[in-house]
Amino acid sequence: MMEVSVSLSLQKNKEHIQNQLFHSSDLKWRSIRFNQLEGLIFFLESLSDQQRIQKEIIQPLEETKVGTVDEIIVSVGIERISNLSRLPQALVQGNCVLLFEGIEEALIVGVAADYKRSISEPVNEGVVRGAHDGFIEHLITNLYLIRKRIEDPDLVVRYYEAGEAAKTKLALLYMHDLVNPDLVKEVDRRLGSIAMDTTISPGFIAELIEDNPFSLFPQILFTERPDRAVAHLMEGRVVLVTDGDPNALILPVTFFAFFQSPDDYHSRWIAGSFIRMIRLMSFITATLVPALYIAIVGFHPEILPSNLIFTVKSSIDRVPFPPIVEALLMQIILEVLREAGIRLPSRVGQTIGIVGGLVIGDAVVRAGFVSYPMVIVVALTAISSFVAPSNEISTATRILGFPLMILSALFGLIGITYGLLFIFIHLCKLETFGTAYFAPVMPLRIKDLKDTFVRFPIWSLNQRPHDPHPKRLNQERYSRGWENDDPGKE
Repeated sequence: MMEVSVSLSLQKNKEHIQNQLFHSSDLKWRSIRFNQLEGLIFFLESLSDQQRIQKEIIQPLEETKVGTVDEIIVSVGIERISNLSRLPQALVQGNCVLLFEGIEEALIVGVAADYKRSISEPVNEGVVRGAHDGFIEHLITNLYLIRKRIEDPDLVVRYYEAGEAAKTKLALLYMHDLVNPDLVKEVDRRLGSIAMDTTISPGFIAELIEDNPFSLFPQILFTERPDRAVAHLMEGRVVLVTDGDPNALILPVTFFAFFQSPDDYHSRWIAGSFIRMIRLMSFITATLVPALYIAIVGFHPEILPSNLIFTVKSSIDRVPFPPIVEALLMQIILEVLREAGIRLPSRVGQTIGIVGGLVIGDAVVRAGFVSYPMVIVVALTAISSFVAPSNEISTATRILGFPLMILSALFGLIGITYGLLFIFIHLCKLETFGTAYFAPVMPLRIKDLKDTFVRFPIWSLNQRPHDPHPKRLNQERYSRGWENDDPGKE
């Protein structure tokens, strides 16, 4: 845009601002007189706090007759500019603009309105124990929640703007004494290369900066929990917080990070390890059980015990469709019910989910379209897919079951074997921001397995994970020094 200097004529400046904002109805102005000069205060009533304008600008200027405008206005953010073309952008950011007759400078004052909801517990990441506060749609509040937990000058916050037309403010957070500098440079490079008119949500940012956009597996962890973000920051990772959305992005992460929950560390280590293993086994169950059922019924019934063979056979004999059609039909019905339950109001959605599942499940079995074993298999799969604490990996699990079902219908257990082999190879090859996605299994690092499939006691976790390549791998040992100081042992 060509630069236009502020004119000596107040009327010309007013007409220019009106034209640049296309005479928008929420553009307001108010006349003011100071030091014998006529002036105008411009602001957008939808973005600016009019009480602050009255209290911080108009009232001080009317009461004080000596001094400069900069000295009299009590607002924190004040900037003088002579480029008239910058004023419309300043207005749409919530600022107000002061112009005076005969002065070739404009004054930008920060008076943006602040409408935000109160801090509440995240709906999608509830815990039994631990903190019950969550991120909201206000960037500064989210930074406050993190800084209150890490009162350390090594915590660095860097601001970015994404979007050419509708600019979205981002904040990149990392621990200066822990994070790998190459990681920060790479994230900075990718964020700087974003060229879009608008980035509506963190999902846009994630797709624009992730390494493998065609992979089914999520490579960036979304969270609404400040304690979870802080835990990853202290491991040497970086966190992206977006203004206007309660989700923070954590990167780089591994496959196993999506199965970890703050509850694992708020419970005793045996209970936490047990629950984590349940989550990982649920992932395997949701992915494999429908495919295994199709392969066994269609190709390998001899695997089943003799008593069970007759039970399953009597149920599937009256079904006119092959097992793959049964499975696809039930899975699609389940996804439709799930989506309907999400979109409907909460009170109605729960009723639709329960009643719809019971009525449709019973009806399709009685009509002979689906066998009873298939209903059990699909129900077990559905329950298992919702166990993961991350919605992204839960969705990937459900989608992953479809190609495995098709392979099992075509080739039986051999098809499943080749499908699993392909998935395992893909996981081993996948990288995100220079980190092996399947670490610490591939490449194998024994010490990091203490907090992977199970969670060892806190006092034994004396090293940070190796996958983000932190500056300091060793951290202060979680001491049980009181055992050595016990007088009874002397």
